Amino acid sequence: MSSKRGSPRDVAVIVGSLRRGSFNRRVAQAVKEIAKPGLALDLIEIGQLPLYNQDSDDDPPGIYEAFRKRIRAADALLFVTPEYNRSVPGVLKNAIDVGSRPYGQNVWNAKPGAVISVSVGAIGGFGANHHLRQTLAYLNVPALPNPELYIGNAASLFDGEGRLTNDKTLELLHKFVDAFAAWIDKLAPVAA
Repeated sequence: MSSKRGSPRDVAVIVGSLRRGSFNRRVAQAVKEIAKPGLALDLIEIGQLPLYNQDSDDDPPGIYEAFRKRIRAADALLFVTPEYNRSVPGVLKNAIDVGSRPYGQNVWNAKPGAVISVSVGAIGGFGANHHLRQTLAYLNVPALPNPELYIGNAASLFDGEGRLTNDKTLELLHKFVDAFAAWIDKLAPVAA
């Protein structure tokens, strides 16, 4: 779906962590706060989605339909994910599966996307970031190629209120948001 001229781009933000104090959710919130006026970021909850089961394709749960409708309406996608066992968390993979089924009804299709991985480790979720990019390529989600963003040592980047306070990380996020906005403009048409 394309935004109307002058309307902010609707960016669905999918956070791959359910933890209450999630560093990934904190980074997603920081991105939302620094986003350009032309971007409207909306954090989409995925923890309530039942595990995908093909048996439900003929009579999907209402929660599946609401999620699919929301993603279908978005102009672009931002994924913010931790790394579990060199991959994405199961809850994120489940949301991707729910949105890509039934076969031929992929709600992710052709939406510009971007990936941020966040980890308490030094390499910033590199494995999850690239694993997710492989999945997005299959789903025909053109993911922002550069800058790639891996945020490591996440436990040291926030204050006691959960606000991102590390200046270098904030600078990286600003550059990332600028590049993502340009990527969306390049790939997603604006309706007259």
